[in-house]
Amino acid sequence: MGHAKNRPQRLAEKLLQIREALGLSQKEMAERLNERAGVKITYRNVSKYERGKSVPYNEIVLAYARLANVPMNQIVDDDLDIETYEWPEFIDAELS
Repeated sequence: MGHAKNRPQRLAEKLLQIREALGLSQKEMAERLNERAGVKITYRNVSKYERGKSVPYNEIVLAYARLANVPMNQIVDDDLDIETYEWPEFIDAELS
């Protein structure tokens, strides 16, 4: 008898929000995640995460959090929104 996993219901939405806020294509996001997570991720994986067809490993969610400069709990906790005031500071520092 197994236990149902408590998957965050808003995870896909938040991962898409992060990628779009960073202004990256799915391919570019996969490249950045590969660098941060140390595992092979393709744009197809990113697409599946954003559509809720696949749930990323914790290492990948952590890589999203680090790329976006947000706490991981804001991504995985359905009761929290991602604080968007942090985007511009991160984007200026990382992409300029």
